[in-house]
Amino acid sequence: MSQPAKKSALLHQPIAKTLWQMTWPMIFGVATLISFNVVDTFFISLLGTQELAAVGFTFPVTFTVISLSIGLGIGTSAVIARLLGQDNHQQARYAGSSALYLAAAMVAALALVGWLLATPIFRLLGASDELMPLIMGYMNIWFIGAPLLVMPMVGNSILRASGDTKTPSMIMTLGGLLNAVFDPILIFGWGPIPAMGIEGAALASLLSWVIGFGLIIWWLIVKRRLIDPRPPSWSVFVQSARKLLVIGLPAAGANMLTPLSMAIMTAIVATYGATAVAGFGAGIRLESLASIVILALSMSLPPLISQNFGAGRMDRVREAYRTALFAVLGIQALVYVALVISLPLIQHAFAREDEVAQVLAWFIWLMPLGYGVQGWVILTNSSMNALHMPLRALSLSIVRLFIFFVPISYLGSVLAGLPGLFAGGVIANIVTAVIAYRWFMKILAQQPSVEESHGT
Repeated sequence: MSQPAKKSALLHQPIAKTLWQMTWPMIFGVATLISFNVVDTFFISLLGTQELAAVGFTFPVTFTVISLSIGLGIGTSAVIARLLGQDNHQQARYAGSSALYLAAAMVAALALVGWLLATPIFRLLGASDELMPLIMGYMNIWFIGAPLLVMPMVGNSILRASGDTKTPSMIMTLGGLLNAVFDPILIFGWGPIPAMGIEGAALASLLSWVIGFGLIIWWLIVKRRLIDPRPPSWSVFVQSARKLLVIGLPAAGANMLTPLSMAIMTAIVATYGATAVAGFGAGIRLESLASIVILALSMSLPPLISQNFGAGRMDRVREAYRTALFAVLGIQALVYVALVISLPLIQHAFAREDEVAQVLAWFIWLMPLGYGVQGWVILTNSSMNALHMPLRALSLSIVRLFIFFVPISYLGSVLAGLPGLFAGGVIANIVTAVIAYRWFMKILAQQPSVEESHGT
């Protein structure tokens, strides 16, 4: 489909139909990618509880780097989609190529800082001397590949901004499939390939990122011609980078608050022992699988909002936002039922000790109760970024995580142990969702709208 046709669909086709057409490929791609990440956790769990706990400690650090990548992708999508909504295709090409160079440089710098400070960081998180060699073996490889991780993520944001969600879905699916194939080979060994243990899991991710990097660059430059191999000049790069960073840095900051809060939560959980960290880490990875629709909508909704924002169609922005929220609420209720029914299978797959199984049970009975309203907060955050209001999105993240989520969860742990910690997270998500919805609807009421005779 040509670019003008795709833009017309985002601006003129029925909202529910358009949102579904953009979201279902992303649901498939996210589901495939996350399911293979769960498979990754499964293979690591076969190595033992210590290895699973070690990977649990890496989550706050790896997600910090990933959060920067996500934030830069959000900025890229918002800027390019608005330019396309204004019919400014050449500037969109410049912004896309600038985004890739900017993202690679920033993630490489963050990865270097992480590598240099890895030991004190993991000590601060509560990692024991016994776990440190496992953690460092995994992270030394992971940090090397981090710049290659960000390129496909930002490249996919460029495609989504143009209305193409099918290609990012295919690229995500391929990456997850390759990682799942490489995992058992490198972790346990096969033929002449020696068993590498937990380091093999990191190397499997690195190899899948290399292939994804090559594919996305070819697709953007050769196949679709959505970007130039490089910006036409330094001044153009600087100008584009500024626009991207105005949204990308606050968005990255907002995303980085999540691993920071998870680091605090991990440190709290660590006081209950390595088995608690192992169960909590497995639960967090299952949370991503349970939040597939939320994650898919957080990728497909912003381009729809940004293009209509660029065209002045605030009526369609309001309709898209509400449609997404109420779809998430219903779907996550069904997900909760499915998780509870599947609990014995989940415990059998991921828990090698009774203590780990018990933590997983508490996690699944309680935390998913709040996933629907947590989706409201996530989609409100991404919608604010799509409206080029990144500081408000950042403020919402701060309120959610550090005014409500972490304090209420900690209070719950003091009153009722780990079950109290999980219940506190649910309560915090409910309160924040109400605040987020009311705030965003107030923002929309203040925005001017361009009326069109043909309607929506």
